[in-house]
Formats: sequence, C-alpha cells, structure tokens
Amino acid sequence: MSMGAAPPAGTVEDVVARIERLPTSWWHVKTRIIVGVATFFDAFDALAIATVLPVIVPLWKLTPPQIGLLISAGFLGQLIGALLFGWIGERFGRMQAMIWSIATFAVMSFVCALAWDYNSLLAFRLIQGVGLGGEVPVAAVYISELTRARHRGRFVLLYELVFPIGLVGASLIGLWVVPTLGWQWMFYIGALPAILALFLRVLLPESPRWLAVRGRHAEAQAVLAMIERETEKSLGEKLPPPRPVVAAQDQRASLADLFGPIYLRRTLVVWVIWFSAYFVNYGLSIWLPTLYRTVFKLPLDVSLRYSLITQAVGLLGTLICALSIDYVGRRIWFALAFAAATASLGTLATHANPTAEQVLIYMTAAYLFVSTINIGVYLYTPELYPTRSRAIGVGTATAWLRLASMIGPTVVGYTVAAGLQSVFLLFAAVAAIAALITAAFAVETKGRVLEEVSP
Repeated sequence: MSMGAAPPAGTVEDVVARIERLPTSWWHVKTRIIVGVATFFDAFDALAIATVLPVIVPLWKLTPPQIGLLISAGFLGQLIGALLFGWIGERFGRMQAMIWSIATFAVMSFVCALAWDYNSLLAFRLIQGVGLGGEVPVAAVYISELTRARHRGRFVLLYELVFPIGLVGASLIGLWVVPTLGWQWMFYIGALPAILALFLRVLLPESPRWLAVRGRHAEAQAVLAMIERETEKSLGEKLPPPRPVVAAQDQRASLADLFGPIYLRRTLVVWVIWFSAYFVNYGLSIWLPTLYRTVFKLPLDVSLRYSLITQAVGLLGTLICALSIDYVGRRIWFALAFAAATASLGTLATHANPTAEQVLIYMTAAYLFVSTINIGVYLYTPELYPTRSRAIGVGTATAWLRLASMIGPTVVGYTVAAGLQSVFLLFAAVAAIAALITAAFAVETKGRVLEEVSP
C-alpha cells in the first residue's frame, strides 16, 4: 500500500497513524493512573519482604543463607511469571495477562500473611512471585503501545515512576506498620489490588496495536474511536486528520524477533542491562535493613529509616530521569548511570570496615543512579521489539531481572560473613562491565515511532 493512501480502518497502519496524532489527554492520564495502581502494589509487594525480615529473622532464628533463599524464592516466581505472562500477553492480549497477574500476586499476598513458619512463607512467596513477575512487563508494553513517539520517554516513565513510589511506600508504610501492627499487615495491605483485578476489563480497553496485529481490525477500530472521542472531549476540539506514518509488514512472531539479524544485538545488550541493574539493585537494597540491624546493630526503627532514605533518593533519581531521558537519549543515560554507580560502589569497597553511615551515603548514591536504569529499561525494552512479539520480548528480558534478583541476594547471603568489602567490590565490577557494553553496543530509540524502530 502506498504511504500516501489512507489505510483501511483498524489495520496496523491506521492504528499507528491515529495514535501518532493523539495528544496526551485526560484519557491517557486516567489510563496511566489505573495501571499505575497495580504497578504501585507490585513494587510494594516486591519490597514488603525487606521490611518484615528484620522481625522474622530473630523470630524464626534464620541464618544468612536462609534469608537469601527467602528473598530469592520470590524472584524465582517472578522469573516464571515474566515468561508465562509474556506469552499470555502475546497470545490472549495485554489485558488478560494484567488481570490474571494482578489477581495472582494480590491473593497470594493475603496468603503470605497467614504463613506460620519459614517454609510456608518460602512457598507462598514463590507463588506470589509468579504474579509479581508478570504484571510490570505487560503493563509497560500496554502503556508503550498507547503512546505516540513524541515525548514517549516522558509519558511512559512518568507512569513507571509509580514503581519506585511503591518501593518508597513499602519502606514508609513498613516503618510504622511493622513495629505497630505486626509484619503480617504488610501482606494484608499488599492484597488490596485483588479488587482492581475484578474491574480492570471494564475500566480499560485492549491495546489497539495488539488487536490490529492479531487481525481483529473491527475491535481495534472501536477502541481507537473511543479513545479519540474521549480525547476530543478532553481537548474541546476536533483532532486533525491522521497522516500515514509507517508501512507495516504483516508478519507472524518468530524467534527471529529476538535472535534474528536485526534483533540479536538488541536482545543481548538489553539482557545485560536488565541483569546488571537489578543484580546491583535487589542484591543490596533488599538486604540493607537486615544489614543495618544485624551487622551494625542498629535499632529496628533506625534500620527501616535508613532504608527509607535510600528509596526516597532513588525516587528523586527516577523523576529526574523521566523528565530528561527524551533529551539525553537511552544509550548515553544508561551508560553514564552505570559508570556513576560503579564509582560509588567502588569507593565504598575501599573501606575495609565501613560504618553504617558510610554504607548509607555510598549505597544511596549508587541507588540514585541504578534506580534510573531500573525504570528506564522498562521504557527502552518495548521500543526494541515489534508489536507481534513485544510482550514476549519484554517478558524474556525481564526474566534476566528475576535471575539477577535471585542471584544477588543469595550472593550477599553467602559472602556477608567474609566482610562487606568484597560484596561492594563485586557489585561495582558488574556495574562497570554493564557501562562499557551499553556505551558500545546499545541502540538509540528516542523520538522514533515503534514500528520504525522495530519493523
């Protein structure tokens, strides 16, 4: 079809052209809020274990390897969930995947509150992790597919900010809830999104990009017509006529979308980014309250407060990233952030016996930079793959997040007895390698239409 001809309604070309002419409206903001509620609680439930560990470690007399395994069990579930719900999102739609992943992690959060010993909580966290691992990557895909190329970074990352807000929320709420009401209440609170799962299908439509790629043109047309009506109502004026943007190819998903000549380099580089950023993030941040409590013998409230400071500074970093990454670019931002984290962790590793305050300062500085990668890669990864395989591409990439998140806490658990210096040095080395690979091989995607970046 000629680029100058009007494409049939509901086809990929029509959907892309109509999305690209849509300014950000109240409908987009509302969608970001609704999906953001689920993502907030995904983050809240992911970090809840860090706020309850300082209580259950002495209560159940857990050893460092047991603590590491308990943390890693949730991430093993998330690895399974990322792959499972990535496939469900590709096969049955983004909404179906989000609904079932939200229901899974919310219900299992309630079940975690009923755990009676170490083994029961270990099993329940594993199952809960399946839902936690599925929601965020599919939600990131969904939000990306509703967004036009211009300022896509800002729009998507302002949504993704709810994840670090959820982390801060877990630390802040845990600071009061755990000492006052007991550790079980962190999991009771984490069960609230089960209510959202019941109504999500009514509140939001399926991704029109996914519908078009699946050949469901009438449904794609109906969804876009609804979004356009809501946008015009919000703006108080008619939208301009759509202009052809891309000539999309009608192809089926295949392994070439991850490992073919166009995508192999992207896949390998983004896997390195995911693994490295979250190896550093979860390997250290989830352990921090317990390290403050057990290694430095700080009171429970001080341990949780120190952890809250780190999370709050990380949130500030993600906000700066959201407002700036469309100007700086993905590749340069990630490389510089990895390099800065390397410097902070490397400096901390030069202290043979650091104080709690030194750990707080340097870890918070490292987390400031790493957290921007943690949020930015959720923007970057959906940009690297075509709609026909975007969910499975993001799900596979986030599986490396889960693998790193399992390995990181376990590494800390087994090496902390030998001293913190070697732990910080290891994490600095991982960040340094990631900085070099990202700077040399990452593909820049800022300001480009998704179908142009990934044919």
